[in-house]
Amino acid sequence: MKIIVIGGTGLIGSKVMRKLQDSGFEVVAASRTSGINTMTGRGLADGLAKASVVIDLSNPPTFDGAAALEFFETSTKNQIAAESAAGVRHHVALSIVGCDRMTGSGYLRAKVAQEKLIRSSPIPYSIVRATQFFEFMNALMGDSADDKSVRLPSVHLQPIASADVVDAVVEVATGAPLYGIWNVAGPDVYSLDELGRVTLAAHHDKRTVVTDDGAGTFGGVTGDALTASDGAHLARTHYQDWLRAH
Repeated sequence: MKIIVIGGTGLIGSKVMRKLQDSGFEVVAASRTSGINTMTGRGLADGLAKASVVIDLSNPPTFDGAAALEFFETSTKNQIAAESAAGVRHHVALSIVGCDRMTGSGYLRAKVAQEKLIRSSPIPYSIVRATQFFEFMNALMGDSADDKSVRLPSVHLQPIASADVVDAVVEVATGAPLYGIWNVAGPDVYSLDELGRVTLAAHHDKRTVVTDDGAGTFGGVTGDALTASDGAHLARTHYQDWLRAH
């Protein structure tokens, strides 16, 4: 079975590539460097020839809402057209838990638009929605930090290790299409300010976490919008165990 991974050189994509290759699948990373451009469509027809599965793990170069919407709509439409011509039997996309509940984010609205295009296409599909990755925690804290403190909201998060997301994507991609959404999340729910304190302590960082519900990337987000709903797949890796290992 030939599998094309769009975005196969990123954090998730490179690990998905490796896991599929180790399992004996024929896997090709689709990127501009390999002559495939999903925004213009260049190289897609040849790149997807004889492919059974396409995994879309791509992201726009910016998280600006308008740019993200243009990226996801154009890229997804081009992929679907090429997949239809090539006879692809399964389209898999990675999305974000809660994207349909946070309408204030232009980037997340763009992810919802991407999902709608996938669901309305003629290609059998699966959408894997994941919560925030452990690996992004330092970046989340850096958005609202100085030399003495880190300001973080108390919104609830259910973060997940990228390796567990990889496992979920590979499991879905090598199975039958779901024709639906599979939510995956870490095993523990934290408030983001608490998560910040745990992270700083693990790094022996003496800065103080200040609870500020308007601060940072998720400032203004309330409730459980960033946590998985009942029935989600809960991954095995706990954040504090991951911190100790890294």
